[in-house]
Amino acid sequence: MADYPVISLTTDFGLSDGFVAACHGVIAGLAPTVRVIDITHLVDPGDIVRGAAVLSQTVPYLPSAVHMAVVDPGVGTARRAVAVQTPGGLLVGPDNGLLPWAADALGGPTGAVELSNSDWFGTGASRTFHGRDVFAPVAARLATGAPFAQAGPAIDPAGLVRLPEPVVSAGEGWLESQVLTIDRYGNVQLAAPGSALDALGSPLRVGGVRAVRGGTFGDTSPGGLVVYVDSAGRAAVAVNGGRAAGVLAVRPGDVVRLVTVP
Repeated sequence: MADYPVISLTTDFGLSDGFVAACHGVIAGLAPTVRVIDITHLVDPGDIVRGAAVLSQTVPYLPSAVHMAVVDPGVGTARRAVAVQTPGGLLVGPDNGLLPWAADALGGPTGAVELSNSDWFGTGASRTFHGRDVFAPVAARLATGAPFAQAGPAIDPAGLVRLPEPVVSAGEGWLESQVLTIDRYGNVQLAAPGSALDALGSPLRVGGVRAVRGGTFGDTSPGGLVVYVDSAGRAAVAVNGGRAAGVLAVRPGDVVRLVTVP
């Protein structure tokens, strides 16, 4: 297998502890010439959906890489540790729904293994820190050309745990969609694709609040609500100079209704 010049890291480890540095250190020891790109370490603890969304919306813009992702509330339990092969790179992490969206974004899974080769793990691997002791050393070995098949036995990619499909439904002049994620600006990203907005007019109401259709935040007056297609190609809601999540009083997983105003 060809070497990968980059390892990306996506975790919920935060920045106040040494968890991220420990993973960097393991990778540097095993793959000193490989560049590490930190996607984020500020996923809310245990928020697998947020981690999956950020990962899948970012990996298409990175070089061919080994993408290590760890949002793993089930660490040390019977959940599998896996690596997934795709046309656009490899993914390493827990089998809890975190990886498949990213695998799809990289061309779809073409193979998968369960990580069980303990020779590839850190010495005395901790049951509570697989990021440092399992995923980081495996990612480093794969990035430097170790054979994918040696990481563990092959498993059917179709059997990987997938997150539930988000709610999206539409009718004449209306759209209902689950909130997929909320970014640090309070912009509300919906699960619906941006093309779902084509059937809606302007103005409209979002959760009972008046909004306009636009292409960017400045297409409405300060404090106004705008519905647009975001940079990931999904339908989204923002406030010009404010936080749409607060105005709409929504959280990820809530269902929002958009209705064209007659």
